[in-house]
Amino acid sequence: MAPNDMEGLRAAWRALDGAGQGEGWQTIPVMVRAPCSLSAARRMPGGEEAVLVGFRGLRSHPDAKLPQGQGFEVLRLDGDPTGADQLVVALARRPSGSAELFAMMAEDLVSLLDDWVTAREHTVYRRFLARIRAWQDFMNRHRESVLSAQNEQGLFGELVLLERMVEAGLPPRDLLDAWQGPVDGLQDFVLGSGGIEVKTTLSVGEFPANVSSLEQLDDNLRQPLFVAATRLALHSSGMTLPEMTGVIRGHLDDDREALETFDIRLMQAGLLRSMVSRYTRRFLHASSAILCVQGDFPRLTRANVHPAVRKVRYQIDLDLANAEEVDLERALELMGAT
Repeated sequence: MAPNDMEGLRAAWRALDGAGQGEGWQTIPVMVRAPCSLSAARRMPGGEEAVLVGFRGLRSHPDAKLPQGQGFEVLRLDGDPTGADQLVVALARRPSGSAELFAMMAEDLVSLLDDWVTAREHTVYRRFLARIRAWQDFMNRHRESVLSAQNEQGLFGELVLLERMVEAGLPPRDLLDAWQGPVDGLQDFVLGSGGIEVKTTLSVGEFPANVSSLEQLDDNLRQPLFVAATRLALHSSGMTLPEMTGVIRGHLDDDREALETFDIRLMQAGLLRSMVSRYTRRFLHASSAILCVQGDFPRLTRANVHPAVRKVRYQIDLDLANAEEVDLERALELMGAT
């Protein structure tokens, strides 16, 4: 199978369908340029699809615990089914797992392995498992392989703020660590002692913002706390979500580790590389405001609702909030991020 021939991976699995009886692994070698071996495989007797990755230079697994997902499992193999003397990790679909989603994950991993030409073996091993963990997060959080229109819009708004903070001079790696929206953080960005929650709208004449909990806008839990109110418009001169991710990648171009973290964050947010052609809406960044969450800012918190109220989801109109507005640089300074 040639490098980057993603249809070839599926063809290899088809060729292995019904190829053996009993228990064990049926394999076909896959060519990749990373310093490891790769095989398309089926696990018998069930015939579930798998990929086997072999490392000649590793004698033990650096990770004590391997990631496991709802639709897949990662296994340490006692021997090498291909006959080579190497340490082998198997990524296999569970019988109950979606064959299509597993194929998307495997193809993504094969593509990445083909990119890691100059990486050392232990680095490839670490990155391989990190990517699998990102898929684990994706499968735990997202039932669909394509973002809803609302989530697409919200992710675009977070990327707008991320780009603005990169341009303000914050180190990209620190920013990507601070970006907690894709992993369901309480606020989208946690910086220094504070946080910034991004709210994004396409509305004109009002700014409806959905708040997911009593804690999200509670400045008793994190100070200072800000809301980044980002207004977008649909316009032919705007950018699609994939184009916006390309802009961010341009800022990270010299930092391979930051790029990999960025790609993992996007997957955790629900944006799959194999689905980018589905996002065709063009967003124009119309305006942004950084609002201070303090004093009489309109919000519900545990301190101002009855103790019997355990969970809430509510909506506020940020255009009517009458909150103090600061510029981004000042907000970053107040949080101790600069």
